Amino acid sequence: MSKKQHKKESLGHLLYRLIMIVFGAGLAAVSIELFLIPNQIIDGGIIGISLIVDYLTPSWISFAMLVVILNLPFMYFGYKQIGKTFMISSIFGIICLALIESTLHHVKPFTNEPILATVFGGLILGIGVGLVIRHGGSLDGTEIMGILLTKKLPFSVGEFVMFINIFIFGWAAFVFGVEQAMYSVMAYYIAFKTIDTVIQGLDETKAVLIVSDFYEDVSDAILHRLGRGTTKLAGKGGYTDNEKEVIYAVITRLEVTKLKSIVHEIDPNAFITIMNTQETKGAKFKSAIH
Repeated sequence: MSKKQHKKESLGHLLYRLIMIVFGAGLAAVSIELFLIPNQIIDGGIIGISLIVDYLTPSWISFAMLVVILNLPFMYFGYKQIGKTFMISSIFGIICLALIESTLHHVKPFTNEPILATVFGGLILGIGVGLVIRHGGSLDGTEIMGILLTKKLPFSVGEFVMFINIFIFGWAAFVFGVEQAMYSVMAYYIAFKTIDTVIQGLDETKAVLIVSDFYEDVSDAILHRLGRGTTKLAGKGGYTDNEKEVIYAVITRLEVTKLKSIVHEIDPNAFITIMNTQETKGAKFKSAIH
């Protein structure tokens, strides 16, 4: 039996990914150097640790070198977990961040108002990091470290990252003061939410599962009145053991109310489950509102 051949990434797609990683790393560097550092505001993870160490030992080693040095061990030890492509993309992104940040070191900050630096620094950082993640890389080894350590510890990756960030922001309060630490938490939260938006896209979609005895009518109504295709899944009632048809559809968040109205108009007893989706591609899915 021949081994399945995996299609290699095209040169055009690879170049596009690398350009977007450079752009994302550039935005992150602008946020760090022209918004956060001048106002003693930090991010979480390896970037946050690097910012604090750079502040405490300004003549010892640069922030750019710290980011590279602190991230590389996690990339190396996490190679088997994250894969070759992700590791190379991440190292490339981290090096780009370091190089671009070093060129901005003597540029005048955009603002010295802490609240403006917090909001816009967090937004720009989130967009930059989100673009890097969306195109196959990472600028922070904290989650990779979490994946490795939580295999031997009774914690999830999310809990581990949260614990590390609590330590970092507590350290920031000791170094920069409580007020700057609070600004840092705000900037981190804004960046975190922005990263989610960039990764998932602005067109938020919902996956819908509908169980109804009138599945043919419901499916037809969704297609003709909402303009959305449906997929029929075979199901079986856990209590009655009766065969059931389950309708699966993907809609935009603005279409949720209309879909529920259509379904309940046909079958008031229909069971509907609506779930958030990470991303929707293929099948010519469009976000048109009908």
